[in-house]
Parts: sequence; structure tokens; C-alpha cells
Amino acid sequence: MFTEEKIPGYIEMNRSGQLELVKQILFDRLERCDICPRNCRVNRMIGEKGICRTGRKAMVSSYGLHFGEEDCLVGWGGSGTIFFTNCNLLCNFCQNYTISHLGQGEEVSDEQLAAIMLKLQEQGCHNINLVTPTHVVPQIVNAIQIACSQGLKIPIVYNSGGYDKVAILRLLEEIVDMYMPDFKFSDPTIADETCNAPDYFEIAKMAIAEMHRQVGDLKIDRSGIAWRGLLIRHLVMPGDVAGTDKIMEFIASEISENTFINIMSQYHPCATVKQGSVLDRPVSTDEYRRAREIARSKGLYNYL
Repeated sequence: MFTEEKIPGYIEMNRSGQLELVKQILFDRLERCDICPRNCRVNRMIGEKGICRTGRKAMVSSYGLHFGEEDCLVGWGGSGTIFFTNCNLLCNFCQNYTISHLGQGEEVSDEQLAAIMLKLQEQGCHNINLVTPTHVVPQIVNAIQIACSQGLKIPIVYNSGGYDKVAILRLLEEIVDMYMPDFKFSDPTIADETCNAPDYFEIAKMAIAEMHRQVGDLKIDRSGIAWRGLLIRHLVMPGDVAGTDKIMEFIASEISENTFINIMSQYHPCATVKQGSVLDRPVSTDEYRRAREIARSKGLYNYL
């Protein structure tokens, strides 16, 4: 049972009409799309498509109660996960290549997306977990407004690749309860080679700082369920091409030493990774252990 303190902010925003205003601002931006740092400037409202290959309607690959996420999101009821098709980052090592690159999924109306959120809530999940939401923020906000009017009342998790625009994130204040960004690389050369985004580190730093400004450190209730705050994922990569040291230094010095971090070891070569490249092998046990040691050396101890 939520206490008054835990009531998601989008409920009051919907009551006051603020959610409607945010929705209108976001859809106006789709007419010359600058929803993400790619700034494609296409008119998605009439079906034009940029790097994310998504027009007016969002595409969904799958949804359901997910029990493979972090324990504080999963609890006993699962995380109500919605996997959006396509992506604004398109990493060449993506573990969900068929979804992000090949477009596996179906278009859904905002009303259908709202119905999915309500169905997941009815099934008993602890949160609505939006996976790869960056390129479909307007559609998501509209769906939240529709679902809220029909009884949606659980936290919203924004689960992104970290390549998010601060101006858009500011519009999501009080709509999103938990931010769960990836913090992928600090090396611009690697970011350029893997996802054609040499500015990734600078963009992600600003985005994650804004996320933390909004929601603060992760808050977990007495039953072990997270209900607000920031949780960062960092995928360890072979040869430390991710630049773990700089990433952990930034988190500790510019975000918070209390930041919860999931340091992940599951990287394996797939998608379009070139044979013979540094990325053409799994992460070793020593590399993973070293990444955790780096985090500890920066004063970061909240691992998930």
C-alpha cells in the first residue's frame, strides 16, 4: 500500500492539467523531431522517420511481468516491462539486436499502450518499466495520461541507454519515478565506432545528472521494493573499452557516492561486432572483478 509520500507525481499532474501541457509540448516537437540528441528534424507526426525509424506511433516488441530485472524492481510481483522496438543509439553489440536494429515488433496506438500499462498493473507488478523509451517519450506521456485517468497508480521506470536530451528529461519531472540509465562508455572513439555517437559520454553525464536532480538516490521501502530514485547500469566490456574508471569517478564525484549501480558482466559478442576486434570475446572474470574494484576505490559500494 502506498503512503501519501509514495503516490506517483503523474497523478497530481494529471489532475491539475500539467500532464496535458507536457504532452502537447512533446508532440509539437515531433513535427521537427528533436526528442533525442540525434536531432533528425523529421516530421514524425506525418510518418517521416529518422534514425529511430519510428513515426507517430510507438512500436512494442513485447511486454509482461519480468523477473530478471534488479531484485528491488522485481520483488514478488515482477517488473511490468514494456520493450519498445527500435532505438536512437543502435550499438553494434546490442544484446537485443532483433528488436533495436531489425525492428521486431508492432505499432501500437497510445490507447493500446495505456491498456498494456493497466493490464500489467492488474497482474500485480510493482512498476511500469519502459525499456528503450527515449525515442517514444511523447507517446509514453500520452499513454500515461490515458492510463492514469483509468486508474494507473504505480511507479514509472525510465530504462534508457543514457543517450537522452536534458530538455526532454526536464519535461518528465514528476512523471518518471525511477530512472535506470545505462552508462556505457567514457571513450569517444569507442562510442563512435560502436554506435556513431562520439558525444555519448558528455550527453550521458548531463542526462544522468538531470535524472539524479529530479529523483535523488534510490529509495527502497521496508519490503525491499524501490519506488523512487536513480539506478545506473554499467556493462563491463572486454579490454575495458568502456572506460570504467572515468565513469565511476564521475558518478562518485558528480552524482552521489550513494548511487546504486548494477555492474554487469553479461557482455558477449553478437549483432554486428567485427571478428577479431577487441569486442569479439566475452568479459573475463578478472575484468569484471577489476570493474568492481574500481567502483570501490571511488567510494561506491551500493552494487546490485
